[in-house]
Amino acid sequence: MSMALTPQCRDALADWLAAQSALKGASTNTISAYRADVAEFIAFQTTHHAEPQGLAPLARVTTQDMRAWMAHLRGQEISARSIARKLSAVKSFYRWLAERQGYEPTAVLSARAPKFQKKLPRPLTEDAARAMIDTVELQSRDSWQGARDAAVVTLLYGCGLRISEALGLTGSALPLGETLRIFGKGNKERIVPVLPIARRAVEAYLTLCPFPMSPDEAVFRGARGGALNPRHVAKVTEKARMQLGLPSSATPHAMRHSFATHLLSAGGDLREIQELLGHASLSTTQAYT
Repeated sequence: MSMALTPQCRDALADWLAAQSALKGASTNTISAYRADVAEFIAFQTTHHAEPQGLAPLARVTTQDMRAWMAHLRGQEISARSIARKLSAVKSFYRWLAERQGYEPTAVLSARAPKFQKKLPRPLTEDAARAMIDTVELQSRDSWQGARDAAVVTLLYGCGLRISEALGLTGSALPLGETLRIFGKGNKERIVPVLPIARRAVEAYLTLCPFPMSPDEAVFRGARGGALNPRHVAKVTEKARMQLGLPSSATPHAMRHSFATHLLSAGGDLREIQELLGHASLSTTQAYT
């Protein structure tokens, strides 16, 4: 795909991505997705017009060109949700370009994203969440690994952490106190309370963990001592949910959804829950209602 970009276009894409990261606090994963989406779009236009897509040709993209690109995506059986995301990235890039290059972006900005049904979070019941934590602990042969897996899932449910946030904890966070400082998406900082049950779960794991803890190393370790891979957590969670007869929606992320839903049902304030989850928009938190 990089062959489709002229040096000027490549520089513009890099500058736009840097702006997204610096000004909007976009995460590394988001930046990677933006880069791929826009590069794919430019690669398609290169093939479509049979000429390298520098800044000048990109300014001449028409409504028909946009329709051709979206038809191409549908032909690849890409979901409506993914097409909408790709279009959003391209539009953002064009807004940024138009401000700096002075050309008219209407053909791109007027393209309509396909409609799709937003999936609402599917939380577990309180009993199912507790059973998941207990059953996850039984999936590993070594007791220290079972304690580790239970501690991770307890943090997802007890603190509402994302899996990346739990596995991103380092020894500098130890010993866990009553609150925990978390750096979430876009490196946004938030403070979350740590329930006694979560502290006990982490302490039980640390007592059994065979690897020394240093301030700059991951708290949760894999079998060989490196940082624990999130795929492992997904695998043991899948095994546990199958044993419990829970639906496929009972994933590690569902534990975070359950944290929010159970807080709401207990009378929690929506804005406070938004802060605990680290959602940038209240509308994201409102999905739990």
